[in-house]
Amino acid sequence: MELAKKYNPADAEKKWYSHWLDKGYFHSTPDKRESYTIVIPPPNVTGVLHMGHMLNNTLQDVMIRRARMMGYNACWVPGTDHASIATEAKVVAKLSDDGIKKSDLTREEFLSHAFHWKDKHGNIILEQLKKLGASCDWERTKFTMDEDLSKSVISVFIDLYEKGHIYRGIRMVNWDPEGKTALADDEVIYREVDSQLYYIKYKIKETNDSLTIATTRPETLLGDTAVCINPNDNRFKKYKGKKKLIGICLGYQQILFNEKGKIIQQKNIYHGYQSIVRVTKESKLFKKDKNFKVGRYHSLKLFEPFKSNNIKISMRCAKTGIPMGIEDLKNNIYGFQFHPESFLTENGNTIIKKILSA
Repeated sequence: MELAKKYNPADAEKKWYSHWLDKGYFHSTPDKRESYTIVIPPPNVTGVLHMGHMLNNTLQDVMIRRARMMGYNACWVPGTDHASIATEAKVVAKLSDDGIKKSDLTREEFLSHAFHWKDKHGNIILEQLKKLGASCDWERTKFTMDEDLSKSVISVFIDLYEKGHIYRGIRMVNWDPEGKTALADDEVIYREVDSQLYYIKYKIKETNDSLTIATTRPETLLGDTAVCINPNDNRFKKYKGKKKLIGICLGYQQILFNEKGKIIQQKNIYHGYQSIVRVTKESKLFKKDKNFKVGRYHSLKLFEPFKSNNIKISMRCAKTGIPMGIEDLKNNIYGFQFHPESFLTENGNTIIKKILSA
């Protein structure tokens, strides 16, 4: 047999990868050995692999091959992700090219087109992984919309909902006007554009002064309710305290952080959770020992001891004793580690009105 003058990696790779697959070297069956499992972060079926996939999967391949050599029962589970909104956009575009409107299709008909797209592009991605030499257990290939996985997702969602970890809320979202649906942050494709920088003068109430704000979003003027200043900037010190500042949840934490307070994780998560908070003797606005039932959406707290010349702990959780409210009467600053605006907070309007009327 005459050897080639130049080494052709494609020939060797195809030969030996086929040999590995035929011998079942990548397949794993549970036994007495200690297991070592990696579930591949499934690539979206909306296209082909990029260099990021190549790097990530190479690192996984190194780890799983090392585990096999060390005697572990190593299993690398491959698969693809349906990436619903991104895939839907691709499918709708393809249908449009074929003269078909999504609105003219039933749900089942559209899903049929979507799965056809998945079968075509999902296989391209899996074949690319094989070309890379990925030592996956291909007999275990999964798709995120497989029936058993879909049932698991629904089961976990219901369980989390019943435990109070999933709740409805009013939030700013990314909106797709074409698909008429909300988008996750990682589903938004950003691009840089040339824009104008606008300078807007804000008149300061009860004075002849004004502050000039630079912005690329002048349309937000209609919704603006306050201007934040740097209290340490000599130009603006005279405006400090002109209005009351109320920090809610993250705002509360930011106020404490600026006062050298340390914000730490709690043992429990309180999302969509009601607690009783009790007014402390430090409060100058609320009657001592008065209780409020409040809504919580957080899992952080102020680490104590905490010292501040002006900020006082005005409320604490009746059960755990952690700080839940602060007052700084000197600088008109107030904060809550709960949401007075939430429907879960009873008499939330009373709390806000009390501060505004002080």
